[in-house]
Amino acid sequence: MALHALARFVCCSVLVASALATSAQAELQEGGSPMTVSDGKTISMEYTLTLENKEVLDTNVGGEPLSFTQGSHEIIPGLETALVGMKAGESKQVTVAPEQAYGEVNPQAIQEVPIDQIPPDARKVGVQLQGKDGQGRMVTPKVTEVKEQVVVLDFNHPLAGKTLYFDVKILDVKTATTP
Repeated sequence: MALHALARFVCCSVLVASALATSAQAELQEGGSPMTVSDGKTISMEYTLTLENKEVLDTNVGGEPLSFTQGSHEIIPGLETALVGMKAGESKQVTVAPEQAYGEVNPQAIQEVPIDQIPPDARKVGVQLQGKDGQGRMVTPKVTEVKEQVVVLDFNHPLAGKTLYFDVKILDVKTATTP
């Protein structure tokens, strides 16, 4: 009889400890309900990013969570909008159209550059170059074609024109702290 009571006590203690740990993970709003994703909150999440062909482009599942301040434009607009109202522990599949991600492919961002301005070992289709534009901003054009006198460079973001598919899980929602 004493052994049975001890087992019940241990079981209940584990359940209480588990419930306390879970409730401690998510901050509560006034009134006691869990905080939801909204502007100014610090969000921590897991995600997997795939393309239409199901190719996984990026994931942090099992690694370091992505943390950002909602509404600060630290992530693409379509994803930021889709997260509004979610709570810690919730998961969602999100489809983001190009215009809400990295934009459509801009034909004006494809330029021909004299071949002598490109290092010889970089004159290969698929090579990603790195440099600065006229305003000093970093650019990473991709070599898309090599001709006799010119190299064709694509300055579009590599994900421009692509629909993005995210599997997200909100891990935590907190009131942002000011530095």
